[in-house]
Amino acid sequence: MSHLICESEEAALPGMVPLPGTLPESLRLELIAFRRDLHMHPELGNQEFRTTAAIKARLEQAGLAPRVLPSGTGLICDIGTDRADAAGRDGVRPILAMRADIDALPIPDTKTDVPYRSTVPDRAHACGHDVHTTVVLGAGLVLAGLARQGLLTQPVRLIFQPAEEMMPGGALGVIEAGGLDGVGRIIAVHCDPKVDAGRVGLRTGPITSACDRIEISLDGPGGHTARPHLTTDLVTAVARVATDVPALVARRVDARAGLAVTWGRIESGHACNVIPQRAVLAGTVRCLDLGAWHEAPDLIHAAIDEIATLHGAKSEINYVRGVPPVVNEHAVTELLTDAMAARRGLHAIEDTEQSLGGEDFSWYLEQVPGAMARLGVRTPGDTARRDLHRGDFDVDEAAIEAGVELFTAAALLDGHRS
Repeated sequence: MSHLICESEEAALPGMVPLPGTLPESLRLELIAFRRDLHMHPELGNQEFRTTAAIKARLEQAGLAPRVLPSGTGLICDIGTDRADAAGRDGVRPILAMRADIDALPIPDTKTDVPYRSTVPDRAHACGHDVHTTVVLGAGLVLAGLARQGLLTQPVRLIFQPAEEMMPGGALGVIEAGGLDGVGRIIAVHCDPKVDAGRVGLRTGPITSACDRIEISLDGPGGHTARPHLTTDLVTAVARVATDVPALVARRVDARAGLAVTWGRIESGHACNVIPQRAVLAGTVRCLDLGAWHEAPDLIHAAIDEIATLHGAKSEINYVRGVPPVVNEHAVTELLTDAMAARRGLHAIEDTEQSLGGEDFSWYLEQVPGAMARLGVRTPGDTARRDLHRGDFDVDEAAIEAGVELFTAAALLDGHRS
């Protein structure tokens, strides 16, 4: 923890502009309305044309020059990169990137008590990406205002990324399009319904898990259930793969790696007295440890082949690499810690555990140091158990202001330290 912490709205860092205080009421209300508009019009990965247009229009209104990604959805926008005094080593100060994911999920919105529920059938912002987008937009608007006053010494890049929910994630497209060119650090937030609005959860090291997808096809000649000994008992074979592979893999890696194979779909057969010729099994592979994640495909292929061969079934394996774990770098986590403490005090920060969920923010961290914070979205005092990826997911919109404060303070602190 550094000493550069100020909790007063009027306090300033040495040689710096005062940290921005409470958002102007007009901007706070505008951001809430913007988030609600996104929530009403959710778009799936690589289809976020309306969302992209709305973000672009607001940034251009603020005098900025956003660049739509080559895919046609998502965009990048730089702030303060043209300042002559924003030079550091080698004449160029590394950019601080702020990333938001903009896509929604293919599930129905089941909320009935809010006027901003989704207007698109079977589509919902059930993971909080509308909030992430609004937070980065709000931070960009605040920082653009400071840049116009000559008060932003840290160049900033806003990244509005498509297709986070699609493996292996839209982050790879952003990187390929040069989204990390000149970037020295990158930060992000993810909504957490277990944390109160106005607070954030932070940790150094892994904060999410790796997540891959696997689909297995088992084949046999089929036959009559009266004579399973004359054929391949395919239903038994797929059942043994389903139960034995997770256990076998778990015994071939360090238990602390948290490598878990979990099935979500199994299909085989059409009649009770017919042994089928084909069975399909699909699920996910999650892993807490980066090293074990790299080993996972070979381990799982070997385990499947062993069991399928034992039962006389032919196996075809489609292993789709997803994302590695998000591993928060120490110095960037410290930056977020100090930024939140400077704005709201140390009491607004809590430790957070490593999640088994996957996040393609990890691809950026394969290239540059960075960190992700858990943004609290639970209404204080609410004791109900809530989770992401549910049709009734919603947030306490006070989280938007907290997220904007976190990012703007991080930019100012990083500019002072650079």
